[in-house]
Amino acid sequence: MIYIKSSMAYRYETNPGIFQHWNRVSAQAGCRWKAYLYKRSSDRNGYINGYFLEVYSPDFTPFGAGWRIIRLKYGLYALSSVVPGISPLHEFQIAMALVQPAAISHWSALNYHGMTEQVPQRVFVLTSAHILPGLRGRNIPHPQRGYPVGRTLYQFVQIKPDHFFGITEIWVNESKVKVTDAERTCLDCLMFPEYAGGFYEVLSIFKRNISRLDIEKMIQYALRLDAATIKRLGWILEQQGIDLSKLELLQKTSIKGYRLLDKTGLRKGAYNSRWMIQENLAGR
Repeated sequence: MIYIKSSMAYRYETNPGIFQHWNRVSAQAGCRWKAYLYKRSSDRNGYINGYFLEVYSPDFTPFGAGWRIIRLKYGLYALSSVVPGISPLHEFQIAMALVQPAAISHWSALNYHGMTEQVPQRVFVLTSAHILPGLRGRNIPHPQRGYPVGRTLYQFVQIKPDHFFGITEIWVNESKVKVTDAERTCLDCLMFPEYAGGFYEVLSIFKRNISRLDIEKMIQYALRLDAATIKRLGWILEQQGIDLSKLELLQKTSIKGYRLLDKTGLRKGAYNSRWMIQENLAGR
């Protein structure tokens, strides 16, 4: 997989080989390329960084099927897999190129870990970056609608830098990709149930996968997050039959006032004084 940045082309981070100019890209791709770029006299190379007007193979029409470039974000592009020798771009690889630090998370991570049969309609990306990729122009979509690359939407979930943990690395094609581990994924879905199919789906995920989760690791993770998540986790683990002696640290965590069990739901239901949780679920 080759990424193109400004007027250069290169393999992304863990991929072998660095491509500094178009001649080497052409050799790798197995065909001749022409690049028409905006010119600016003040530029040393005569190019405005990040803007490719046309890139195509001469045996195709430049304004139709011959386009061989995929825009990832401002100043960063990728060669399409229609080029000979170029591997298809995996959506997880693209996610790592869009923002750093980043990890595949929430619904996407659940699907990767085999913890849900539901297939998300977008790729969820956990990041502590302050600046996210955006679209230029008037019709800039709301962040909740996702950032489009081709036909795929990428949903960025921003967190504090000290909350970026519980990450593992996997190989996707020739790239290393970061993914939240199973325990962190469950906590993320507890914090943002709207990014995991809703709170009832989150409860179902805990119920189906409780035997494969490292409860002690999950508790230690939760203690590094916010108090509301700690209390919700304690409530769920008790419901799954985890001995209260193992949940003592969660129970001792102080919190001001009752918190909704499902933060996306209505403020109603019984109050649980042990966990300082208002059980706003149907039938309670």
